[in-house]
Amino acid sequence: MPAVFFYLFAAVTLLFGVMVIVSKNPVTSALSLAVSFVGLAALFLGLDAYFIGTVQVLVYAGAVMVLFLFIIMLLDIKAETGKTPNYAAVFAAIVVGVLLVLQVATIVSTFEKGKLTTLEVPLRPKEALAAMGKNALPGIQRDLEAGILPDTKLMGLQLYHHYGFHLQIIGLLLLVSTVGVVVLSKRENRTEGGAK
Repeated sequence: MPAVFFYLFAAVTLLFGVMVIVSKNPVTSALSLAVSFVGLAALFLGLDAYFIGTVQVLVYAGAVMVLFLFIIMLLDIKAETGKTPNYAAVFAAIVVGVLLVLQVATIVSTFEKGKLTTLEVPLRPKEALAAMGKNALPGIQRDLEAGILPDTKLMGLQLYHHYGFHLQIIGLLLLVSTVGVVVLSKRENRTEGGAK
């Protein structure tokens, strides 16, 4: 990726990330978050991480943002007007942000393998096949024998074979939170109707 595009997408990601926090309208914040996700996906594509970039758009900018907008509109959240800012929270956020930047800068400057690009790191499919042994699925084994590193298949194998239970728990939590929003919304509507 040319440096111009990197700086452009990085600026878009950061600018809209700041708008998520600064904007008082929740719908504007949610849409700014979606644009920030798209900018982040473009950065992943520039690093030749096509699968992660695609998942970033499909899952985060697509499904999660639709869920956020659905919840915001279901709860009918009004814009925050006339509220004085909590200066202690603002100061704490600035301190945490500075500490995060320092931590990332320290890690990036000391991690030698992180300075290599994906084109400089050789793929070792034979070593990966030997490490998997008899546990390799036929599709993965075929790709590794052909000299292709099947990153999507390996990621799916890792997620669903080792973390299948965790994924089910996350899905259950998302379902419970969505049902909770619907129940809270119905309760608020009922109390407003009774008050009239």
